[in-house]
Amino acid sequence: MPDLLAQRRPHRADAARNFDALVAAAREVFAEHGGDASMDEIARRAGVGNATLYRNFPTREALVEVVYLSEVQAVCDHAERLAGAGDPFEALVEWLRRLVEVAGTKRVLIEGLAFNPGAYPVAREALYEAGGALVARAREAGRVDPGLDIDDVMRFAIGVSVGVYRDDDQRERVFQAAMKGIGA
Repeated sequence: MPDLLAQRRPHRADAARNFDALVAAAREVFAEHGGDASMDEIARRAGVGNATLYRNFPTREALVEVVYLSEVQAVCDHAERLAGAGDPFEALVEWLRRLVEVAGTKRVLIEGLAFNPGAYPVAREALYEAGGALVARAREAGRVDPGLDIDDVMRFAIGVSVGVYRDDDQRERVFQAAMKGIGA
């Protein structure tokens, strides 16, 4: 699985630490305040100055893209950890749950996946590759409807993610019902 941030992360250790701190702070601030969150607040939370922020991310869009890619990377890494573990269907369910939870709480990821899928083709490709291996494994084990492919499953996950739920329990019930629908 490729590292989606490898070409964007600086090579010097101190610069890489600042980059990672900015991405972590942006993830938090965007989650709290949405995509229009204050860049000053992001720099403050990261413990760096505005010059460091803008040296790494000259525009808000550049920062949003890296936050998006970091979220996608985490979901792909999770798929890789599950690839050979245990029951193939349960591995797929665990991965999809993670994807739905991340997308359900991270507006940046939802917008990238659902509303503008062409904006980040490398991320989409990475998710389809990571999830595709899990779908194929579950299908080979006879646990997933043989007519479904990764595109079908990703559209299902996006649909569940963008739903508005009373609470996490309701989202989980909808998720469980949908999982029954993709099972063989």
